Amino acid sequence: MGAESAEPPQTLEPDPAHTGEGSRVSIACAIPSLQPLGDALSTKSKSSYANRVLRPASFVFLGVSLAACSLGGTSADQTESGASDTGGATGASKRVVLATHESWSVPKEVLADFTRETGYVVSVQAAGDAGALTNKLVLTKGSPIADAVYGIDNTFASRAVDGGVLAEHEPENQPVSVGEFELPDGDAAEQLTPVDFGDVCVNIDDVWFEEHDVDPPSTFADLVDPTYKGLFVTPGASTSSPGLAFLLATIAEYGEDGWRQYWEDLMANDTAVTAGWIDAYTVDFTAGGGGGDRPIVLSYASSPPFTIPKGERRPTTSALLDTCFRQIEYAGVLDGAENPEGAEALVDFMLSETFQEALPENMYVFPVDDSVKLPPVWARWAETAKDPLTVDPASVTEKRDEWLSTWGEITTR
Repeated sequence: MGAESAEPPQTLEPDPAHTGEGSRVSIACAIPSLQPLGDALSTKSKSSYANRVLRPASFVFLGVSLAACSLGGTSADQTESGASDTGGATGASKRVVLATHESWSVPKEVLADFTRETGYVVSVQAAGDAGALTNKLVLTKGSPIADAVYGIDNTFASRAVDGGVLAEHEPENQPVSVGEFELPDGDAAEQLTPVDFGDVCVNIDDVWFEEHDVDPPSTFADLVDPTYKGLFVTPGASTSSPGLAFLLATIAEYGEDGWRQYWEDLMANDTAVTAGWIDAYTVDFTAGGGGGDRPIVLSYASSPPFTIPKGERRPTTSALLDTCFRQIEYAGVLDGAENPEGAEALVDFMLSETFQEALPENMYVFPVDDSVKLPPVWARWAETAKDPLTVDPASVTEKRDEWLSTWGEITTR
């Protein structure tokens, strides 16, 4: 991966994500606009990365999952293990169904390793983004759509646990570092196993600031400084998963008494709010390849490696690590699963070295096992926040609708 890798990674193309901005295929077809995200990456990697970060947030109103927009992509059951499921009694007992989000892009070779080790064949059921996935599990309680789930994040974990859709399972011999990512609630921690994480952070175009002889921002407070008026763009909290993470980051930073005023100040400083990450990054961001005029954008701590120019060895952008909100993804066994043993084996496998090593170059997230070797470019340039912002998952579940309603009023005046 990148200029320091001999060969580009080979990824399993994921299903179209609910981006509201076109399917994965349309993104791949528009790859010239993504070219500045790093010529050192393969076309497959770029489209997979875009698909990953474009996943929007679905929100719960009156118990119904309302996605801001959708694409009509399929979520059909797909056998991913690279081994055939022969059916019949033996085949059924060796088939484990995984419910996940539509950004799933784990290579078939990795799941084939799982099949060789356990005899279980994995069949993947894609069910929208993390919010839509969680809501679907709650709505199908008692008749689960799968045996195991992967992709519930820390903003929806409490809803899944409170909904009673998960069975208790804690993998044995977990990496020590997994404890850092466990949910604070003991019951929840017994039902959801941390698998990966990513930091949503403000990113800046270092070249732009150098060329304009302007000191770059470094904090939340800087974003409301008149020096940076009209320079920041962020995807919206109601239509984008990173956008929601940024809203939560500001709530964590300024508290219930201060976040509303902070957003008033952001909007007064001519902050642009887009429908999704692709508009913010590839259209409005100066380093996104679309001729944008805003050198400050909300993205990920893992974004800078994608801006390494061809033939170069360092990114042209950087992440502001004091602005990061940590998203953690979990896996679990579904209550009432037809194949609970297979589900437990699959959750355990997600903490294996084989699975954890595949995460950065295929899912564009960091493994929770800190002993896993990262790709060279990630190890060098994809830093993580030392003290990331978080919001208690229970508080997110309780106040999400209220926060989003207030945020919408502020940003649409």
